[in-house]
Amino acid sequence: MTSAPTDTSVTRPRSEFDRDIAVARAEERSDELVGTLSDGWRVGGGINGGFQMSLLGNAIRATLPAHPDPIAMSAYFVSPAVAGPVTAAVRPQRLGGRTATVAADLKQGDDVRLTVLATYGDLDSFPADDVRTTATPFDLPPRERCVPNTMAPDDVQKMAPFLQRFEMLFHPDEIGWAVGEPSGRGQVTAWFRLADGREPDPLALLLAVDALPPVTFDLGLPGWAPTIELSAHVRAKPAPGWLRLRHRTRNVAGGMFEEDCEVWDSADRLVAQSRQLALLPR
Repeated sequence: MTSAPTDTSVTRPRSEFDRDIAVARAEERSDELVGTLSDGWRVGGGINGGFQMSLLGNAIRATLPAHPDPIAMSAYFVSPAVAGPVTAAVRPQRLGGRTATVAADLKQGDDVRLTVLATYGDLDSFPADDVRTTATPFDLPPRERCVPNTMAPDDVQKMAPFLQRFEMLFHPDEIGWAVGEPSGRGQVTAWFRLADGREPDPLALLLAVDALPPVTFDLGLPGWAPTIELSAHVRAKPAPGWLRLRHRTRNVAGGMFEEDCEVWDSADRLVAQSRQLALLPR
């Protein structure tokens, strides 16, 4: 007999994002957790990949109380996820003192939607002052001069309710793709925060690295660009406030392209990076 689901969240969900990534155990001592993919995170016919990573990342967090933060996650999108119940199966591979490595799947029925290999740790335990980098923060115009995602046409908003889950303010010199005038540089940058003002944290960074439109839009190639693999690195807990996102690509070959993302926080720190390999839009 299966016991009633038990909420494994550390605190009561306090925002839309927290509610929607919440997971619960269906059975005591089970390695599986259950959750729900909300239609509000849909883009076209499927649920956004970054949101799927955040929900599965929360399930991993629930199984690793001593290692609460994602550090590295390599994600493979096996099949399109749709709104509805999901099961997260988490299989620890190594439990160390500083880090833990797990394999995990996000499933709907018998179908695997997302499979990941992830390393987790406690970012608060890492030396905060040990930062040696040549990375340079990129500038964005003041937010009042940028172009909000709320200006997307009504048909786009209906097709992608995902856009309503956050505020995104695009660089005004890099929005030509939205009016049929892409620059061809292969770059998109924007301010970003969740719509209800929920402050960023490591799980939200997994969403942020996949939040911008595909960078191929700026190459004059609009449309759905299915992700083959996405590797995300979380470097530090972000400071409160707006994030700055930049997507770039340098190479299109064999019907595929890479998309590199940088996430900078309000303290001018590079808090997350990712690279994904994706198919060109049909």
